[in-house]
Amino acid sequence: MPLTANDPTRKSWLEVPENSDFPIQNIPFGVFITKDDVVTIGTRIGNHAIDLGALQQLNYFEGIELTDDMFMQDTLNDFISDGKKTWRLVRNRIAELFDAKNDKLRDNAKHREVVIFDLADVEMQLPVLIGDYTDFYSSREHATNVGKMFRDPENALLPNWLHIPVGYHGRSSTIVPSGIPVHRPNGQTLPPGNTAPVFGPSKLVDFELEMGFITTDSNIMGESIPIDEAEQHIFGMVLFNDWSARDIQKWEYVPLGPFLAKNFASSMSPWIVTLDALEPFRTDGPAQEDPKPLEYLQQEGKHAFDIKLQVALQPEGGEENVISNSNFKYMYWSMSQQLTHHTVNGCRVNSGDLMGSGTISGPTPDSFGSMLELSWGGKNPMTLSDGTERKFINDGDTVIMRGHCQNDEVRIGFGEVSSKLLPPFIKK
Repeated sequence: MPLTANDPTRKSWLEVPENSDFPIQNIPFGVFITKDDVVTIGTRIGNHAIDLGALQQLNYFEGIELTDDMFMQDTLNDFISDGKKTWRLVRNRIAELFDAKNDKLRDNAKHREVVIFDLADVEMQLPVLIGDYTDFYSSREHATNVGKMFRDPENALLPNWLHIPVGYHGRSSTIVPSGIPVHRPNGQTLPPGNTAPVFGPSKLVDFELEMGFITTDSNIMGESIPIDEAEQHIFGMVLFNDWSARDIQKWEYVPLGPFLAKNFASSMSPWIVTLDALEPFRTDGPAQEDPKPLEYLQQEGKHAFDIKLQVALQPEGGEENVISNSNFKYMYWSMSQQLTHHTVNGCRVNSGDLMGSGTISGPTPDSFGSMLELSWGGKNPMTLSDGTERKFINDGDTVIMRGHCQNDEVRIGFGEVSSKLLPPFIKK
């Protein structure tokens, strides 16, 4: 089926600011509440939020097989379950409707009034009901840095790391959309020099620069997903800040890995950018020759995506400080490999499941994806523009992550995921 929505020459009759992440070639999917308190599924062009529920009621999706209430729900799960053919038909239709040459909706003021909203007049929600969440550990640079800090620098990677996409199962209950603040967690830590743990607020709260991908219903229990079919089951991608409490993590992670240090909060960007929209930005990932993955993980072609990523830290009342510039293409294990390995044992994957990439770190210090690496465990504090220093994240700091792809023809972006760290929660 042709992918007409990606036509780089297409212009919209809606105004799109220069360097917007959301030209007509993007057409991401999200969920928002209108100023009339209506929850709807929508898309975005420029700074306009488009009510797909209203479009469906007005019969603009005629000819596409959709349930009557497909876009009048509070999550995208059912739409995602319909599969790639439906996703592509809907994106193509939206691109056609908002094309500068199409006057069908453009010249119908009554319809435009109920379909198009200013972005400032809607409240973005978590776009999917996340049943299960898995976080991977797939950046070779990040895993090497952590290994150097906490283990033998000469053997930074554990023996299994180059053979399997390492991951763990996290909690979906504390994943929140951009703009929702998070609280500093309490937990057990073992301060340097102590022989017994203490309880209290984490002193080493960190961000993790990640991306996540959202799956459709992929398999039945017992069935694995072949590597060459994996991308058919990936709806799209989001920016993802997987908050981490490093001192809690250091005490708890042996023998079973992350627990309270990770499940207190994760922040996610509200617009899901489809793999179809990212198609022009495929690129080669890192070589996997020494060792070569086992046969079920071997893949050919371009399975990485050239997504430029940025992290900024903004102190309370202060200005933004860009502290990292990285790229998703640095990830050693691809999304296809992650999903295939996840199901090779027969694990079932459902519509709306979220898979985190793991911290994305590049090869240079300015491309590291966590404060743990940027400050090298606190040994090299960074100085912000207001003169204050940071080893980790302070209460009142806001962490802002942005991401976009760009070539000579088009820019496709994710907007941002922004979240403020508050002091520990106190029940009123």
